[in-house]
Amino acid sequence: MTLRGWATASGLAARLLAALALVVLAGGLTAWVVAGAIGPAVFHQHMLRADLGAQDPAVVHAEEAFRSASSMALSIALAMSVLASLAVSLFLTQRIAASLGTLSAATTRVAAGHFDSRVASPRLGTEFEQLAASFNHMATQLEESEALRRRLLADVAHEVRTPVAILRAYLEGLEDGVESLTPQTVTVLQDQGARLARLAEDLAAVTRVEGGDLALVLEPTPVELLVTSARDAAEDRYSGAGIGLELDLQAGLPAVAVDRDRISQVLGNLLDNALRHTPTGGHVVISADRLQDGRLRIAVSDDGEGIDAAHLPHVFERFYRVDTARDRDHGGSGIGLAIVRAIVHAHEGSIRARSEGLGRGTTFEFTLPPLAARS
Repeated sequence: MTLRGWATASGLAARLLAALALVVLAGGLTAWVVAGAIGPAVFHQHMLRADLGAQDPAVVHAEEAFRSASSMALSIALAMSVLASLAVSLFLTQRIAASLGTLSAATTRVAAGHFDSRVASPRLGTEFEQLAASFNHMATQLEESEALRRRLLADVAHEVRTPVAILRAYLEGLEDGVESLTPQTVTVLQDQGARLARLAEDLAAVTRVEGGDLALVLEPTPVELLVTSARDAAEDRYSGAGIGLELDLQAGLPAVAVDRDRISQVLGNLLDNALRHTPTGGHVVISADRLQDGRLRIAVSDDGEGIDAAHLPHVFERFYRVDTARDRDHGGSGIGLAIVRAIVHAHEGSIRARSEGLGRGTTFEFTLPPLAARS
């Protein structure tokens, strides 16, 4: 046990021993009062009721024997109580101090960055079990956060490396006279600069949304207006790519209380994602309907590349890519779907991805509470 553990143990032992000693002392004093003041008087009354004289030698001897026996019994009982209290105190101290020492050592390791530290069940009662479980849960969360942080840094570094390398190569070529500032060169430089700017904007957006710093301006908005505006904004890009874009709206849909700009961002990201993964000649459908529980569902479905079932639970994670090389070629930052999920959750909604497999298309659908649920 460490020096801190011994200090904890001795302090805990002193407190437990003091508490038990107080209990024993209170019990002993009570017993002495009963035995010394009440017991002999009651015994004397019983002798008198037996028609024995108060000064009868037998009575005097019996009363003296009663007092002596009571004192001896109380002394032995008090001594045994003290010994038992000391034994119980030391036993509990060792058990509790060992558990606290283990927890203290694990806490020190976690503070040093070793998030794989865990503590075993102390078997000392519900409170200690809950403490151990809470610590292990905290350590697990920290370990997952650290793994996510490392992966995020690695992915950001990877994302930045390519455009920076291209920009550097072209700038060095221009400096050395190997390249000239042609319209094609300018386009490449602008594209790579835009790629870096988009990455920075997406990182800032998802950090702000997931950190709870997103201020929503909620206003009643017809669902039809949301999806029609999203369709109109993306129509030119879809026509240029040779991909059909259609609407499928259920009649009589009620309004929803949403931040129109943020939900437009959600739909825009989903439509951009579908555009990247749907081949020329494919089709994308924006649909909206009302579920039985009253929530509104909006979906973006495509008949493109599809997603394997193993990847579906992870598609909303930052920088998660079903096919790394393919997605980078498509120009996505890897953060768009994370932004989508964060915005939908900020609206008290839910979102999920569905696909029947590779080559069989994908559907991203999210739900929003009806206007009445927010009033």
